[in-house]
Amino acid sequence: MNTPTAVDKDLADMMSAVFADHRAKHAPGDGAAARDLPLWQRLTELGLVRLTGREESGGSGAGWSEAAELLRAAAWHGVRLPLAEHDLLACWLLESAGLPVDSARRTVCLLDDSGTTHGVPWASAAERIVVLWQQDGIFRAADAEISALTIEAGTNLAGEPRDTVTADPARLSGTPVPDSVVDGVRLRAALVRGLQVCAVLDRILDLTTTHATQRVQFGRPLARFQAVQQLVADIAAEATLARAATEAALATAVRTGWSGAEAEFRIAVARSCAGHAASVVVRNAHQVHGAIGTTREHRLHEFTRPALAWRAEYGSVHFWDDALTTTALTAGPDLWALITS
Repeated sequence: MNTPTAVDKDLADMMSAVFADHRAKHAPGDGAAARDLPLWQRLTELGLVRLTGREESGGSGAGWSEAAELLRAAAWHGVRLPLAEHDLLACWLLESAGLPVDSARRTVCLLDDSGTTHGVPWASAAERIVVLWQQDGIFRAADAEISALTIEAGTNLAGEPRDTVTADPARLSGTPVPDSVVDGVRLRAALVRGLQVCAVLDRILDLTTTHATQRVQFGRPLARFQAVQQLVADIAAEATLARAATEAALATAVRTGWSGAEAEFRIAVARSCAGHAASVVVRNAHQVHGAIGTTREHRLHEFTRPALAWRAEYGSVHFWDDALTTTALTAGPDLWALITS
């Protein structure tokens, strides 16, 4: 099985340290920090805000392995920022369209036929929004100022901004972009959420293992009870399966340039595995933690709520199950090659 290139340990440690230092200053539940300008500025100074951007346009020129590690570190520490939306989606789209990129914080949205998009991540915290829409059968992209859009605030289950954006394409100066770029945005966004789900599932496993080891009931640690052992084992198995599927999808997507049946199949597998894993992991973790796991003071909710919220974004579990089933039914003799490649 293909796996992403290993990330330099010093870089990974630096990423983790930045987020750990930030969380040390905030109480549980304070992780949605898109408006935390000092943190965003620090990440900018470290070259992490545009980690994968082209160096000639102000980026750091890193790859998806480094980007995945950055997302993992942020999710592990419960810091929620529009890093993926800004770098991997919006700024990448601008570069692909040949449009200039400055230091403004961005997200991206695809308008429907009425000029509206619901559930846009971090729109109310963005300084500009890269807008996609279809006109006369051609997709167009514009780096829109907030003043040119109508934004209605909303949140997801994790308390992150998920806003409704409305625009009049006639007021936007759009640049034509090929369908392959739009497909790239869709697949990148889907896998980003898979990576983030896997990161919080790993953290939930860590928290649950620690709790089961340290919590004493009836004179012995919870981890000594067979029923608890089974719950924790299921968490570990589901989290490992989701991570393996997601890492395989990432390696395939990078190798194929985010296009083709193999990349779509692998991403569908990853999202399906991660989505179903989230159900088991969240349920079992709260069973092991008991009442303490439902309190605001305990950090468990910082990871279980995002797991359930993120698995439903850029395609629900049902959507990716259907996509996977359709591919399997239509692949014919090529199905085995898709599975084993």
